[in-house]
Amino acid sequence: MKQILRYIFFFAFLATILFSCGGNKKQNEGQSMIEKKARQFARTEIKYDDSRLSERQKLVIEKLYRAAKIIDDIFLDQVYSKNREIKKTLENAQTDKDQWTRYYFNIMFGPFDRLDHNKPFYGTEPKPLGANFYPEDMTKEEFESWIKAHPEDEEAFRSEFTVIRRRGDALVAIPYSEYYKKELSQAAAYLKEAADYADNPSLKNYLITRAEAFLSNDYFESDMAWMDLKDHDIEVVIGPYEVYEDELFNYKASFECFLTLRDPEESEKLALFGSYLNDMEKGLPIPDQYKNFERGSESPIVVTNEIFSAGDTKAGVQTLAFNLPNDERVREAKGSKKVMLKNMHEAKFNKLLKPIAEIILDPEQLSLVTFDGFFNHTLMHEMSHGLGPGIITVKGRKTEVRRELKETYSKIEECKADVLGMYNNLFMIKKGVYPESFANEMWVTFLAGTFRSVRFGINEAHGAGNAVIYNYLLEKGAYEYDESAEKVKVNFDKIYPAVKELANKLLVIQAKGDYDGAKQLLADYAVESPSMAALRSKLTGLPVDIRPVFEIEKKYARAGL
Repeated sequence: MKQILRYIFFFAFLATILFSCGGNKKQNEGQSMIEKKARQFARTEIKYDDSRLSERQKLVIEKLYRAAKIIDDIFLDQVYSKNREIKKTLENAQTDKDQWTRYYFNIMFGPFDRLDHNKPFYGTEPKPLGANFYPEDMTKEEFESWIKAHPEDEEAFRSEFTVIRRRGDALVAIPYSEYYKKELSQAAAYLKEAADYADNPSLKNYLITRAEAFLSNDYFESDMAWMDLKDHDIEVVIGPYEVYEDELFNYKASFECFLTLRDPEESEKLALFGSYLNDMEKGLPIPDQYKNFERGSESPIVVTNEIFSAGDTKAGVQTLAFNLPNDERVREAKGSKKVMLKNMHEAKFNKLLKPIAEIILDPEQLSLVTFDGFFNHTLMHEMSHGLGPGIITVKGRKTEVRRELKETYSKIEECKADVLGMYNNLFMIKKGVYPESFANEMWVTFLAGTFRSVRFGINEAHGAGNAVIYNYLLEKGAYEYDESAEKVKVNFDKIYPAVKELANKLLVIQAKGDYDGAKQLLADYAVESPSMAALRSKLTGLPVDIRPVFEIEKKYARAGL
């Protein structure tokens, strides 16, 4: 009975939030700061159409949803060692302020505000740079000193799939499969149950091999299996992937899940893009010696509609698309897969990008902000993650870009993907895929989108990358700020050479594994310049992002699942 009452109370509370956020009423003067933070996220229902699915496929979806809920719990622990304790305390919230705190805690996956440089909004303790992947009192120097004294530990210590802990005076690397054994065993069981109902052989194989990976800590075979998915309606990826949460080294991968349904018509339109990858690599504005032709030529592009997301991808700002896997061995063998989330694009374009553009852009360029400009840039951004240096040689030593750039890697990589997204969309115009008129739509829509991204926080990888681009292009005259009107516009004569120059800088930093160069570029340009601050200040009344209300979650909550 208590559980039933808890569900009733919880959904009544959410309904109250939905009602209060639905209008454009002036906010109460007495509104708490935490409520204002929560209202930065526009609640948006994310629906899905399963009418094309068989009853067996619907059971696959149910099992995968259950597995994804476990991913939420694992990621919560990865973010902060005290998160589970804090969540338990907040579940007993009584006051309005405490309820809003719980709501914001669930958005942020912890007590740290991802939109405000990870400052605590609950309690006073700062967020550890290494999240919960390392001992909170461990320094970079201690980590590196341990490896220097114990070279046999280096591979395990730098592995994406281990946590570092203390045992007496020693540091030890514990595989995820051991550290999260209880959770991963349960998730693996759900994946195997889903595989039992999966009639598509490639999906069945992926689910089985990924379940085995959860228990073995070896994700290579299942990543290869994910690349081999074909003729499938259900597009799902689940496991540890992105390293953004580890701000100490960018070594450790966070757990996440995307559960989606393929849009066959839209995917068919985009299938031809993958055939241009080699030509795009040839056209990169760097010396040939730095170009990467070793990655596999397979690069499937899939358009989907999101059913549910979990873990890292759901924390704070919502993902529009993803490009996986990150394992360079898989990329060399098969390339990578780009998955576009169409329903998330539609939600963000309507609720965020258009209102931002109306406030900050020169009125003469406002008509150039288009959904195609938004959607196609994201597509090329994801494709561009698969271009440029990956495995490199530094001082005769074979290594990876991510290892050499350390904590700067995510920001430099996201910046590179956005710059090359613009650069390579021009390539598609030259190939006749897009009309020439699309160039101006692309430039202006990206400029408007910059202010969607920097509002996430310049410390965040995407926000930092966009700050670098904005400030660099402003310095080169490619962006022009009218101080009296407080509006910004694109200089169409200067934009291309400036983008090409910045692309060269980013790619050479990656090719050389130039950690100091990466730090300097971020120090110079990943900042809130005066014009950026002035424009951002005009957007305070707009939501920063959406807060997805997943139809599937409400459906299974009603069913008691």
